[in-house]
Amino acid sequence: MLQKLPALFLGHGNPMNALAHNHYTEVWSRLGREISEQSGRPRAVLCISAHWYGMGSGVTAMAQPRTIHDFGGFPRELFEVQYPAPGDPALAARVRSLLAPVDVPLDQQWGLDHGAWSVLIHVFPDADVPVVQLRIDAAQPPAWHYALGRALRPLRDEGVLIVGSGNLVHNLMQYAWTEPQRPAYDWAARFETQARSWIAAGEHEPLIGYEGLGRDALLSIPTPEHYLPLLYVLGAQEAGESVSFPVEGVDGGSISMLAVKVGR
Repeated sequence: MLQKLPALFLGHGNPMNALAHNHYTEVWSRLGREISEQSGRPRAVLCISAHWYGMGSGVTAMAQPRTIHDFGGFPRELFEVQYPAPGDPALAARVRSLLAPVDVPLDQQWGLDHGAWSVLIHVFPDADVPVVQLRIDAAQPPAWHYALGRALRPLRDEGVLIVGSGNLVHNLMQYAWTEPQRPAYDWAARFETQARSWIAAGEHEPLIGYEGLGRDALLSIPTPEHYLPLLYVLGAQEAGESVSFPVEGVDGGSISMLAVKVGR
């Protein structure tokens, strides 16, 4: 019998991580194994990815979502990657029901973008766990997205693994392109440290109101799409539930690879 599944926020970083064997991908793989061993293999994944962000909500409802290569300038081998996980129309309908009265159209066009498949290809490498994506409505404030995460909590008791894919700190304008191993900029390190402290303490209000936190937060989150998936995962947390940080690291000084695991 399935136990309550955790919820995960994964810092996905460079799309090339889909092909890489490094510390990040090793931990993503281990997380998939541990979740299946400890809580039972998920019957499906609901993914909130930074790369499905636009006006209005939506949830993928096709039986076989396509693999979307939504990037440019990468090697051909990355464009050849396919992640043929099935969809789950019944889960899409369940998500739509849980989020009512928010209008969440059943989408037949999108698929799985690289925010989803570049991490799931390591978490569930056989692509045998159905995946549904929820679109991030760019017109709504952070508190609205957090509230949707709260509304999605019941899925964790229904065999669904909620995965947010983005980056806590994501500033490509400040990225050290000639020095990808550069340590975190001071502002990035300060914001990540403070955010981790709030996450660990279950203090979500400052994280929801990040736009008022000052310069460090604004540099760390110049645009919201990579940050908002974290709020869905925090919203799905039950009161008093444990939190851990299975992945740490920074790329190019300004991309946090931090992962957050809510629950066991």
